[in-house]
Order: sequence, then structure tokens, then C-alpha cells
Amino acid sequence: MNMDLLGRMSMGNSTSGMDMPKEPMAGMDMPMDTSMTHFLPLAGMWAIMMAAMMLPTMVPTLRSYEDLMVSANGTRIGWLGVLLGYSIVWVLFSGVISGIQLGLLYLNVVDMMGKAKSLWLSAALLTAAGAFQFTRAKEVCHDVCHSPMSYFVGHWRVGFQGGVRMGLSLGAFCVGCCWLFMVLGFAGGVMNFLWMGLATIMMVLEKLPQLGHFLVRPLGLLLILSGPSIIFLF
Repeated sequence: MNMDLLGRMSMGNSTSGMDMPKEPMAGMDMPMDTSMTHFLPLAGMWAIMMAAMMLPTMVPTLRSYEDLMVSANGTRIGWLGVLLGYSIVWVLFSGVISGIQLGLLYLNVVDMMGKAKSLWLSAALLTAAGAFQFTRAKEVCHDVCHSPMSYFVGHWRVGFQGGVRMGLSLGAFCVGCCWLFMVLGFAGGVMNFLWMGLATIMMVLEKLPQLGHFLVRPLGLLLILSGPSIIFLF
């Protein structure tokens, strides 16, 4: 009986030993699964945040098209096309910036809240965003975003397909105008809603009909000065 018991214990131990290598093999799939489960919610979060941030800047564009529904041959289906095209661009940008955030996280450049771990990087982002305000690219993109009616008049297309094409183009100009404001999320924390709210306010101020053009460069100067300031303050 004792020998039989010892034999069964030995077989049990050997079976347990044979099972041990299976754990690392099962764990080989973890990086892929983890990256996917992080990317999809992150991209969804960015898409929702983009919608909240861009809605105030999208309203003038949709209102401009509404006016052309009366004075030109605009249609409600064309209006929906503009909205769809505009949204597609920002959803794609959400995917891109989500991938960038994951890459920075894996490189240990940002923390789990999406905030840069280095003050020098935060300062560089602020300075770069400020410098961009003085570039020709910013000027061209801002002109289109600030005066969507002028764009419609010069690039008018009818129907749903025409609306989508105009929406895609307008969305691309809007991304070109505001993308660095989004990237600034990494300077103060993507999940810091106060910080992202401040970025939204800057974008909305730039789109004000009477004041927008006069605020682009002062905002740029403010951002440039904020860069080195955080190094000395923190």
C-alpha cells in the first residue's frame, strides 16, 4: 500500500512538472491581446473626446452649409454628407493618436494617464505648439476653419457624395489647424479633463468670427513662454 501510494504521488508530481511549461506558452499571446484590449478602448475614448472638443468648432461649418441650403442648391442629405466626412477624418485621427499614445506608453515616455514623464518633453511640446501658430501651414488651415463659407463657395459640390468630399476636406484642414492642441494632451495628461478643456477653449477662441484671427499668434506666444516656464516652476 505504501509503495502504491508513493507511486501515485510520484506520478502526480511528474504530471505537475510536465504542466509547468504550458504557462509560459499560454502567456506568449498576452502582448497581442493586451495591446488590442488597450487600443480599442483608448481609440474610443479619443473619438469621444474629439467629438466633445470639435463640436463647438464644427457648428459654424454646419451653419454655413445650412445657409447655402436656402441661397444655393444645398440639401439635407448633403448636410449629412458634410457631417459624415468631417467625422471620418477625426475618427481616423483618433486612431492615429491612440497608436502614438500606446507607443509612448510602451517606451515609458508617458504614464498611464497619458502624461509625459519628463518636464523637458512637456516643455518641448508646449514650445512646438506655440511655434506652429506662426507657420504658413497654420495660417492656411485656420483660414479655412475660420471661414467655412468661403471654402464652400469656392469648392461647392452637390448631393451626399459632394457633401462627404467637402466634409473630408474641411476635416483635414481642421486637423491641420488643431492637431498640436491635441498633442498637448501629453504635456498635461490626456486624462486630465481640466487640461484638455483648456485646449478646447483655445480651439474655440481661434474660431470666433470677429476675434479668431487676432488670437492665433498671441496664443502661440503664450504657449512658447509656457514651455520654459514649467521647467523653472516645477
